[in-house]
Amino acid sequence: MSYIILILSGLIIGLIVALPIGPVNLICIRRTLMLGPVNGFVSGLGAALGDGVFAIITGFGFTAVAQWFHGASHTLEFIGGALLIFFGVSTYFSDPLHGRGIDQVASRQVGTPSLVRAFASTFALTITNPATLFGFATLFATLGGLSGPRASFADAAIVVLGVIGGSTLWWFTLTTIVGYFHAKIDAGVMMWINHISGGLVALSGVVVLGYLIF
Repeated sequence: MSYIILILSGLIIGLIVALPIGPVNLICIRRTLMLGPVNGFVSGLGAALGDGVFAIITGFGFTAVAQWFHGASHTLEFIGGALLIFFGVSTYFSDPLHGRGIDQVASRQVGTPSLVRAFASTFALTITNPATLFGFATLFATLGGLSGPRASFADAAIVVLGVIGGSTLWWFTLTTIVGYFHAKIDAGVMMWINHISGGLVALSGVVVLGYLIF
């Protein structure tokens, strides 16, 4: 029964971390509409892996690594903010249909390099946000079930797997639901999605860099 509780704890933590509609969610939604659910889901998996890395650091109590992240937080935040601005600006000015119709874009085969880039980009955005590490520390302390005297590395591993599973479940659900509306999106709507999502993602990067400066 304790293992079931640990798995459920991890699933809840993974969902809590992934649920907020932030830059990664916007990027996954846009890619699902533009390139299909597979590309959007693979993008989500990049974020899920990033969440898994933070869950491992927190769950196994890698104090030295956590201190390194804390000491390099400004550098990581700067890189993350710059990446957000880059993704936001490129999204805002990109042609959502690449000069083709919705049907052509929807049926276009997405090659392995594109999926690798999709995965790597969201992983980079997730892993360069050190605030996520401290969010995980709070969630593990309250929901992780690892604060007892009998907590072991096996327990931590189960919670970490639950976190990755919960995050992955969210990305699968999100991209599946958004994918159903793919065929109903026309060029005008796609352009507005690009402008709005690109603007919000870039604004997130400006906020991060502004916080570092001021």
